[in-house]
Amino acid sequence: MLTTAFALVFFYAPVDADQGIIQKIFYVHVPLAIVALCGFVAGAVFGLMHLRTRDRRWDMRSYVTIHLSIVLAVGVLITGSIWARASWGQWFVWDEPMLVVFLIVFLLYATYQPLRFSIEDPEKQARYASVFAVTAGAFVPLCFGAVRMAQNLTHPQAGTMTTSGPASVSQTFLISLIGMALLFVTLCKYEMASKNATFKLRSLRRRLAGDDDDFAPAPRSAAPQL
Repeated sequence: MLTTAFALVFFYAPVDADQGIIQKIFYVHVPLAIVALCGFVAGAVFGLMHLRTRDRRWDMRSYVTIHLSIVLAVGVLITGSIWARASWGQWFVWDEPMLVVFLIVFLLYATYQPLRFSIEDPEKQARYASVFAVTAGAFVPLCFGAVRMAQNLTHPQAGTMTTSGPASVSQTFLISLIGMALLFVTLCKYEMASKNATFKLRSLRRRLAGDDDDFAPAPRSAAPQL
């Protein structure tokens, strides 16, 4: 899907008359931002489920989605800076609400992992991380909803760019968004599988080391069972 999206970006979507070829970064920058913000909200939902059920699987899902959303958010800031430099002549425009709010959200979530891993007790770690995820996740739509109601916006709006342009723009953007969402889901599944395998391996090592009675070595004086 991403390969198809990139092919459409370079060979199907038109070149913008004002910004030129640099405008094509829109098809990477905006899907990254949408998927990252949705990932933060999903992490809040998973955190809420953990607080309700005390099931550690929900906490792990919350951690993985937030972790990967932070990685995507870094990509958003990098691509946004490149686009801003080419279009506005500055790497970052501090009086633009959309940019500043996204940076605040990123810095807020950048404290998630230091907070989580500063707590040694696994139960407290999961509980505090879930509370953080729910609180920060509720902060995301509130902030961007307030920004949308602002009057003066220099930042281009994705909805306006896709609906006011030709159909090739909206089609390419939609495929790029779907491809980025599928990439995010795939990475989440891979990381969840890796975490589960790591936990199972640690459990087996503890059991083989004698922490579990079923795997504890029998005394030397015990007679073998036939």
